[in-house]
Amino acid sequence: MKTFRTLSMALTLAATLAFVAVNAGAMDHGSMGSDHGSTGADHGSMGMNHGTMNMDQGSMSMHGDMIMLGDQVQDGVKAMAHLKDVKEAMGKMGMTGTTHHFMVMFEDQATGKAIDSGSVAVKIQGPEGKEEKPVKLMGMQGHFGADVDLETKGTYHFTVGTKLEDGTKRQFEFDYTLK
Repeated sequence: MKTFRTLSMALTLAATLAFVAVNAGAMDHGSMGSDHGSTGADHGSMGMNHGTMNMDQGSMSMHGDMIMLGDQVQDGVKAMAHLKDVKEAMGKMGMTGTTHHFMVMFEDQATGKAIDSGSVAVKIQGPEGKEEKPVKLMGMQGHFGADVDLETKGTYHFTVGTKLEDGTKRQFEFDYTLK
C-alpha cells in the first residue's frame, strides 16, 4: 500500500509538473474573466496544438484531457481550478480508483503574485448528491493538487476551502459535468 501511495504521488507530481511546464509560458490566467469566456491561452506560440476549446456548462475542455473549471475571486484572492484525466495513465500501471488530478492555483488579485503556501482541501459532491470527506490538497510548485475518483457520469460540485498565507479562510466553488 505504501508503494502504491508513493508511486501515485510520483505520478501526480510528474503530471502536474508537465502541466505547469506546458502552461506556464502559454497561458495568461490574468485575462480569464469570471464569466469563463476568453482564456487568453496562446498555445500556438509554443508550437503545440491543443485543439479548440469547447464550452460545456461553464467549463472549458482542451485536447489532452486538461479541463479548466474556471476562476473565482474571494477576498482579493483569485482561484483557478483544473482537472487532468489520469485514468488511462494510471490504468496502464495497474492502478485503479484514480481517474483525475484536481488542481487549483491561487493569485493575489492586487499584485498578480502566485500564492503557494497555506492549507487547502476540496469536498466533492458527486452526481448522486453524496458529498465525500474533504481531500487535503498538497502544495506542488505553484499550485495545490490531489488525485480524485470521478467515475460516475454526471455533474460534480467542488468546494475548495482554504486558509492561505494571510490566515484568512476562503471558500471557492466549481462544477464539472462528466459525460
